[in-house]
Amino acid sequence: MTGAEDTEDLRRAAFAIAYRMLGSVADAEDVVQEAFLRYHRVAKRETIDSPIAFLTTVTTRLAIDALRSARSRRETYVGPWLPEPLLTDHAPGVAEQAETADSLSLAFLVLLESLSPVERAVFLLHDVFDYGYGETARIVRKSEDNCRQLAVRARRHVEEKRPRFEASRRQRERLAAAFFAACEAGELQGLVGLLSHDVVLYGDGGGKAPAAPKPLFGREKVAQLLMAIAAQTRKVGIRARLAEVNGQPGALFTDRSARIVYVISLDRQPRQARAPRPTRGPRQARRRRQGRQTPRPGGATRPRQPL
Repeated sequence: MTGAEDTEDLRRAAFAIAYRMLGSVADAEDVVQEAFLRYHRVAKRETIDSPIAFLTTVTTRLAIDALRSARSRRETYVGPWLPEPLLTDHAPGVAEQAETADSLSLAFLVLLESLSPVERAVFLLHDVFDYGYGETARIVRKSEDNCRQLAVRARRHVEEKRPRFEASRRQRERLAAAFFAACEAGELQGLVGLLSHDVVLYGDGGGKAPAAPKPLFGREKVAQLLMAIAAQTRKVGIRARLAEVNGQPGALFTDRSARIVYVISLDRQPRQARAPRPTRGPRQARRRRQGRQTPRPGGATRPRQPL
């Protein structure tokens, strides 16, 4: 590494992989920190020809191990587990990289939970970060043919559950504004009309804070619960503001001391909200910024991932 800017470029690239692997900002940052510690230890003894290749490999392998450990913890988690939200409303370039931005959404990260840790790594490296099967095989320590099979199986799982009808960024923003305006105004029927017929509400209290123990289905039930939440937040002085959460429309709810109480992210369809995802508790949304370029192995460059 030749300077602070290069180090930050590499750190962002490593975090982009770790966060998508783990769905947790804190866990991803721990993995990235450990990867850099290992990098510096090796760099003292020998020359590392490609820092990005080294860090990608170490980050991915550490993330696979961390995900296996996290899976066992999530088996005893109180209520549904959702990925830790990441604020992206000040990260330039997310809108311009639709495919990569989609891989950051909470809905997509939830889909990845159905994959094994190695399947998840192979799918992300090849389909999201554009690594070849040869590079991917070396990173995950599998044969190239095995990686192809893992990628096909992972792709099939993801595509089977991925929403088929996508909305444009402008449509999502208009829907989010109308959605939260209806909640704020207490317009129950207006809110019902903004929800899709197959709407599902998922809540995550961080394993500690109160949250719906199971997903809630149906327009009327979801709308009524959201209205109750909105009324309660107004009573205790909690304020909401629209924000981009994991590249999707959402809102932050903060108390009088500006502490984030919970976050809502909306899955998107052109005219209706499909799956509101309130996240509460000690896990708070984090904000990271996107830069311009990240080095690739072999000296090539590509746009830095929107985390």
